[in-house]
Amino acid sequence: MNAGALSNSGIEARYRERTPGSAERSDAARSVFPSGIVHDSRRVLPYPIYVERAAGSRKWDVDGNEYVDYHGGHGSLILGHCDPKVTRAAQRQLELGTHPAACHDLEVRWGTLVKELVPCAERVRFHSSGTEANLMALRLARACTGKKKLVRLMGHFHGWQDHAAFGVDDHFDGSAAPGLLEEIAGHVLLASSEDLEGTRALLESRDDIAAVMLEPTGGSFGVLPIAADFVHMLREVTARRGVILIFDEVVTGFRVARGGAQAHHGITPDLATFAKILAGGLPGGAVTGPVSLLERLDFEAAESKGFEKIGHQGTYNANPVCAATGIACLERVAGEDVCERANRAGARLRAALNRVLAEERVPWAVYGEHSGFYFFLNPDGTDIVPQAFDPLEAGFDALKRSAKHPAARKLRLAMSIGGVDMSGKPGGLTSAVHSDADIAHTADALRESIRMLRAEGEL
Repeated sequence: MNAGALSNSGIEARYRERTPGSAERSDAARSVFPSGIVHDSRRVLPYPIYVERAAGSRKWDVDGNEYVDYHGGHGSLILGHCDPKVTRAAQRQLELGTHPAACHDLEVRWGTLVKELVPCAERVRFHSSGTEANLMALRLARACTGKKKLVRLMGHFHGWQDHAAFGVDDHFDGSAAPGLLEEIAGHVLLASSEDLEGTRALLESRDDIAAVMLEPTGGSFGVLPIAADFVHMLREVTARRGVILIFDEVVTGFRVARGGAQAHHGITPDLATFAKILAGGLPGGAVTGPVSLLERLDFEAAESKGFEKIGHQGTYNANPVCAATGIACLERVAGEDVCERANRAGARLRAALNRVLAEERVPWAVYGEHSGFYFFLNPDGTDIVPQAFDPLEAGFDALKRSAKHPAARKLRLAMSIGGVDMSGKPGGLTSAVHSDADIAHTADALRESIRMLRAEGEL
């Protein structure tokens, strides 16, 4: 039996009945991968589903079960699965070659699209992932300022790199997580987005801060929301203090709006990082910013101005297949109402799910902004009107504990039984192709999930 079984759970029993092929594959994977998975967020107990194919807003597992998909390629698929234009672009480039180890026209077009869409992007440098882009942003900030300290916000995710692999779900005291150097952790200062004046005071009191890095719509795309006033404060203080403001737009980029969260907020950061939607669902990342900062990667600028250039390699930087799909995706983002459709779907879904919670008299809520939705499972049992819930009032601690609520795991399994695949937050992301039928299906699945949870004494 897989680890973490829910004893005497009818929900788990039904999940197992529907997914024997996934169970078999998961057992085999445990002899290959730690915990049988290749990404921490794919851990599902008793085991995850194994997907065979996907199209639009739906996907199908190896047992033939169909799901409305709210994982969306970990946020990379704003056009849904197998968008025809993106798919044709990949197929065409595969026939021309996957790795010429040379410059090519596609990288120039891809970078030009980023420049046209993103307010801060005078120059662009491509990477293979968001983690790599964030590493380069930090290196640029330190090289340009000559300072060492990085300020991060608790609960904000910037990849698995050493500067950011603590203070997200644990180690909120700033101590190093396993395998990290205390010396690196010691150069990272954690601040709270709930404490505007305390964070302002931190930035005002120190002269050794190179950069402030944040997710501009809040931790994990708004699971931990952030007030707009706080973001505006960061821009004002960092500009005045000579601190580099870095927006991690790996999720928000080309999703919140065509120009990302910076366009939505009307705030231009010094540097911004991108991935996910950037490459249309294939691997790809980028760091963007003004010439005055990105010139640290420029051979001619380093020679003429007498500074030491920052080295930058990467076997798959601007890989032509990824560039082709990135172009196909960003051209649609630029020319259509892609972001707006995804955001409208998110708003309709949140409203539909909250209606179900209210009608079923469940003291939970679904919240989020733009194309995100997240369940607040009310770990303290406070009085909640789902449609009036304000996550900023709930606070960091309660929002974090919500995902660890005893019912969270069963809710995810129950929704899966109902043909809805969402993340373990629990929640997910809508795309431009999620339909009213998808939303109605999801609301029905939630209603049935609530009844299953009640039958097991979870509500």
